[in-house]
Amino acid sequence: MKNVTKKEILIGVLFYVFFSLLYRLVLWAYGGGYERDGIFGWADLKGYWLDSGMQYLFYFFASLLIWFLAIYTLKNKKTILQIAVVVVLIPIVVYFIREGRYAFMDSIGADRFRGAGTIWDWYIPSLFMMIQFGCLFAYRYFKENQKKIKLEGELRNAALKSELSAIKAQLNPHFLYNIFNTISASVPSENEKTRHMIAELSDLFRYQLKASQTELVPLKDELDFVKKYLDLEKERFEERLEIEITVDDSILNDLVPPMLLQPLVENSIKHGLSSLIDGGKISITIHKKDDKLMFEVSDSGVGINDKSAIFDKGVGMNNTRLRLEKMYQSTLQLSDNKPQGLKVSFEL
Repeated sequence: MKNVTKKEILIGVLFYVFFSLLYRLVLWAYGGGYERDGIFGWADLKGYWLDSGMQYLFYFFASLLIWFLAIYTLKNKKTILQIAVVVVLIPIVVYFIREGRYAFMDSIGADRFRGAGTIWDWYIPSLFMMIQFGCLFAYRYFKENQKKIKLEGELRNAALKSELSAIKAQLNPHFLYNIFNTISASVPSENEKTRHMIAELSDLFRYQLKASQTELVPLKDELDFVKKYLDLEKERFEERLEIEITVDDSILNDLVPPMLLQPLVENSIKHGLSSLIDGGKISITIHKKDDKLMFEVSDSGVGINDKSAIFDKGVGMNNTRLRLEKMYQSTLQLSDNKPQGLKVSFEL
């Protein structure tokens, strides 16, 4: 599997130990061990090692070899290809492992199948490993399906919250615009800066309403929205906030989901820069590579050690992550910015 945990490794080892003990018990009982050695005679360590322990150790290492060649090495390939390679490799690897084990047992004078009986030391382990890898693929499918169900549940919750937010935003949008106009008109003419801020705030609400009604918008509209948001934040931070936006002009008309960048920028300001006396810098870089839009939002803030915890600090970052996974099968990549701060990148 792509990411094997210590618990899964332990289960794999115990799986082999259990079946080696079971095989020893069957062989011992079939050979009349009960009448000869008594009820606990099967637990003789030397007999266990020669009858089954050594054999299953050989096949345990064989399974690791098959796993490495067919699953780990092909981890980025389709599951059906991995299964096909496993099916081909099992009899081949089992055969050579069997021959190696036979050579070792002959060298120490231990008993083993001979003649036509050697077929069982090829057939039974091959069947055993096919069952084992069948369980492995079934377990992986189960885990991926559980992850998919969990993600779909989170997406449904996020969609419901977004829908409720959209409904609330649409209840009386003109009322909000009228209020903004009223406030703007009541501001004395000499406070033109305040009038401008109110107008930009009104534009932000207008874009949010538009975002609730459409799936995609031109990149230039998304950037205009983010710039207005940053302009308002700059009024608060003044010279403490430095902004740098680097975007190729050729991609400004490319379509992107609305309200995609603002939560990332807001997170940089709120959790990265706001606590710093000297403030800092926010950089937004967007370019195209191999028909994909590459986004990067970085800040020179305090950074964060536990990157996964960032999704628990608010709905904005988490909703952005879920939207990317659902719409583009992409994800947010979090890393440390140099010399300090946080860098968030993704692709569409």
